[in-house]
Amino acid sequence: MTTIVLTGGGTGGHLFPAIAVAQALRGGERPPRLVFLGPENRGERATIDAAGIPFEPVPAAPVRGRSPLGLIRSLFTLARGTIAALARLRRHRPAAVFSTGGYGSFPVSLAAWLLRRPLVVFLPDVAPGLAVRVEKRLAARIATSTPAALNHLPRAKTIVTGYPVRPEFFALDRAAARAAAGLPDGVPVVVAAGASQGSRALNDAVFAGLETVLEHAILVHVTGQAGLDEALRRRDSLPAHLAGRYHPAPFRRDLPAVMVAADLGVFRAGASILGELPAAALPSILVPGTFAGAHQRDNARWLVEQGAAELLEESDLALLPGRITALLADSARLDAMRAAARALARPAAASDIAALLLEVAR
Repeated sequence: MTTIVLTGGGTGGHLFPAIAVAQALRGGERPPRLVFLGPENRGERATIDAAGIPFEPVPAAPVRGRSPLGLIRSLFTLARGTIAALARLRRHRPAAVFSTGGYGSFPVSLAAWLLRRPLVVFLPDVAPGLAVRVEKRLAARIATSTPAALNHLPRAKTIVTGYPVRPEFFALDRAAARAAAGLPDGVPVVVAAGASQGSRALNDAVFAGLETVLEHAILVHVTGQAGLDEALRRRDSLPAHLAGRYHPAPFRRDLPAVMVAADLGVFRAGASILGELPAAALPSILVPGTFAGAHQRDNARWLVEQGAAELLEESDLALLPGRITALLADSARLDAMRAAARALARPAAASDIAALLLEVAR
């Protein structure tokens, strides 16, 4: 049986594409054996285990923003990871390796190149981070989310597939999604979510404007574990007629249904927005993070340029409640943003990347 190794990590934006492609591979006529190799220091194992993919740890560490001592430690970890990846790839003998980027992918990608195993790299963001800037030189083929990314990649071996999302995004219409998520009809729904670990700045802005937003809409707030206690305290202090409209949670496994059900989203601008917002046809306010380079701003600007989103700088988060209520009051603007987002959806992204992997594997 053909074996394909998956790798990536650092954030959920690098894990969920791998899971979506794995699901597409498993749905084919001759599904390959799959193994995920990557770090397990940011919850990667739990996410991959939940998808039913065998997980084997390979150490990895970021190098951007390290102190001199931290850089030495990171380089040592990357060396250990590369040695571990070489051993695991020799044992599994994969026909191809699929990297979704992030620092967690680099040891496995480098090991694949050293062993001459075909490497397919997926760039989820508009602009590559450090790992993909190196891996694009090692890759046999590259796939990417947006045409804008072609400015940063070797065009001869790159294909624009779109960002592969979980099939749940395409399984429900808005009415069915509201029923599935337990949200009533007749009241606008706003969903606010930071990155996979939550966002302190975004949470604080939501808390500051909580009553203002709840006067106009139901608010589903994905806080991350660190923000949950404060969210529950805020809910307990709300007037009775508003408390039932506030739905905080550290994580929502039904987030695809919530996004499809919603009228407006407020998000960071990690890679997943490039696939999930179009798949959900969800108008959004995007607040790019100021960390890890400028890739979030590039992602947000691309969706803004397509007419699907508005950008709000983190320094202007005090304006968030007013921006939310203004958009909810402008149905024509929301309809135009929803149509623009829907036009960007690529439902076949996962299957197209799966086909590319199988082609390289042959």
